[in-house]
Amino acid sequence: MEKILITGIEIGHNKIVTLIGEIQDNNIKIIGIGKNRSEGINKKGIYDLESIRSCIKKSITKAEKMAKHKIKSAYLSISHEKIKCKNEIGILPISGKEIKKKDINDVIYSAKSVKINDEHTILHVIPQEYSIDKRTGIKNPIGLSGMRMKAKVHLITCHQDIYKNIKKSIEKCKIKVKKLIFSGIASSEAVLTNEEKKFGVCMIDIGSNSIDLSLYHNGYSIYNHVIPYASDLVTSDISYAFSLSYKTAENIKIKYGCTTIPILEKIKNNNVLDKKGNIIKNVTIQKLIEVIEPRYIELLNIVKKKIIKIQKDLHKNGTEMELKKGIVITGGGSKIKFLKECAKKIFLTQVRIAIPKDIQDKNKKTYDPIYSTAVGLLKYVIKNKSFKKKYKYKNFLKSIIDKINSWIIR
Repeated sequence: MEKILITGIEIGHNKIVTLIGEIQDNNIKIIGIGKNRSEGINKKGIYDLESIRSCIKKSITKAEKMAKHKIKSAYLSISHEKIKCKNEIGILPISGKEIKKKDINDVIYSAKSVKINDEHTILHVIPQEYSIDKRTGIKNPIGLSGMRMKAKVHLITCHQDIYKNIKKSIEKCKIKVKKLIFSGIASSEAVLTNEEKKFGVCMIDIGSNSIDLSLYHNGYSIYNHVIPYASDLVTSDISYAFSLSYKTAENIKIKYGCTTIPILEKIKNNNVLDKKGNIIKNVTIQKLIEVIEPRYIELLNIVKKKIIKIQKDLHKNGTEMELKKGIVITGGGSKIKFLKECAKKIFLTQVRIAIPKDIQDKNKKTYDPIYSTAVGLLKYVIKNKSFKKKYKYKNFLKSIIDKINSWIIR
């Protein structure tokens, strides 16, 4: 049987990740990984198309070499402060007839036909639940009957310029973009359980230049948001406080960084070393924590205030949103030591630091929070069955060709 291969590409402000996955019985096996630094992009968007194209190409080439497979198309993640979301309702008269797939498509179309910002394009239309007359909370209305059907949907939109430029950067590499997926949605697919989505959870993906928030309730996405600053602020603080280069500051943040001072009781050596093993003067682990901890507390408090505002806004619209499963944190910025303990004090609820789940990776390289978005792209494709139709067509065509060949051979 033909292999089913799919590719996900994450274009971040500091890194580009390309993953090639093989689908096996609705599971994903990672067969190609390409990681490269990114240039020509910042939090405002792409400012040098050729630079980012070159970096993407290097990432793609590494993944292709490992997988021994040429990439022709890919699913692409996107995150930017100009990504917005809203919950809408579509209404469709059904006049007592049995509901079919076309009716669901029509009511969803009705919901997404609301006026959005003229400069935006729709990334996702996510059905939340349906109601038929006075019956609410219906997940799958096919086969049911009534007079009127409503659909609650979650719309995620993106500024058209950001959308077009990110898409163009991939197409410049002669790769067809199958779909752009909000990175918060992708990361959620990689790290959240169905139980967490059902009972209420907030996924927080801490990147270098932005934090993606995705809130789930009753099994569906209820709100998504991008906070336009993140762990790069911590690196900048270290660089400024100790008069170090940005690169050195990033290295010691990763190696020595902590978000809480009590760890000092377990530290035998308070020195901080550079990559060559030399002691960095005037920098100790204690001083480092004193710089890192306040900034992480500030970032987490920004997230907390946003969650509270979202809950209040949803309450005004008649939706109660409890985070019974607490907070799940992922992304490169989640790797700082003792973040879980720090976050618990801020959010006053259960906190989990998450890595991608339910994947096969022989080298276990992608079992790391920095790969959550890229892995999530592949899992999103599987969940939404985006590959099946084309694959079946290929097999059908192949079977006809094989049959013709067998006649010729005879």
